[in-house]
Formats: sequence, structure tokens, C-alpha cells
Amino acid sequence: MENQDALQIMDQRAFELLFKTHFKEMVFFAQRYIKDYDSAREIVQAAFVTLWEKKDSLDPSQNIKAYLASVVHNRSMNHLRDNKKFNTSILNFEGLSQNFAQSSELLIAKETEQLIQEAINELPEKCREIFLLNRFESMKYQEIADHLGISVKTVETQMSKALQHMRVRLADVVGILALLVLFNLN
Repeated sequence: MENQDALQIMDQRAFELLFKTHFKEMVFFAQRYIKDYDSAREIVQAAFVTLWEKKDSLDPSQNIKAYLASVVHNRSMNHLRDNKKFNTSILNFEGLSQNFAQSSELLIAKETEQLIQEAINELPEKCREIFLLNRFESMKYQEIADHLGISVKTVETQMSKALQHMRVRLADVVGILALLVLFNLN
């Protein structure tokens, strides 16, 4: 029983360190969308509460900072939707693109890219090959089928499996992925 209590204290200390290390950065990240400091702080606090509540169910290999950024992003978008304060300046993607290049957000983008690569690597070999030819080489299904000597139906089936895997595997970082696609950060 004492070991379990020690483990709980260690978890609390690790969480406190994570909070102290990333709280201000996540508030800054939320303010990119919310523009209101107090609301951004509330969103980040709620994100940390969510992280604490789900700590036992999180995958230990998952990048906690990327997960936290995803939660903050999603909560920020929900806040905008729920409060009907969606400002057209948020749609100023050129300005957002320039801000996105700042170091903390660039780090999040790189971590997300790593998660994408891991998800791709988890695909079965043929499925991965077809997915990469389509998404990264811009080959059409017929071209892939001709190139690999398989039917178009097989390409369609394998792409469907690949896309389903990617949706499930990357569900937590969908907001960040949308930004990456918009800004073509590879």
C-alpha cells in the first residue's frame, strides 16, 4: 500500500512539473484563438484537469505535450463556438501562419509530424506503400494499380483501411493536423 501511495505522489509531482513547465505556453497558445487572457487561462486549467483525470488511461508512449496542445486547441474552438465570438481575424491564415512558426508551436508541429509518421509506420507493408504513393507521390488509384500490378479495387480497399487507421490513431491531434495541412508543414 505504501508503494502505491509513493507512486501516486510521484505522479502528482510529475503532473505539477508538467503544469509549471507548460501552463504559460499553453495559455499563450490558447490566446491565439481566444484573444481573452482570462478565458484562455480557464481553458488551459480545464485541459490540465482533463489530463489529470485521464492520466491512468493515457498511452505512456504518447507525447503528453502534443496531447495537451490538442486538448487546448479543441477546447478553444469549442469556446469560440459556444460563445459565438468567432472572429474573422482567426481566419486570417497568413497572419496565423507567421505566428505558427514561433518556436513553441513549431515544436508542437514537429511532435505531431512524428505522431503521423508513427501511425504510417504501423500500417501493414502493402497498405503503407499504397498510402504513401497516393498521399505523398500524388499518384491516382489507377496509376498505383498499374505501378504495383494490382487491381484498382485492391488499391481502394487498402486506402480505405489506411485512412481508417489514420483517423483512429490520430483522433487526438486532429486540430493540429488541420493546421499542418493548411500550412503545408511537412
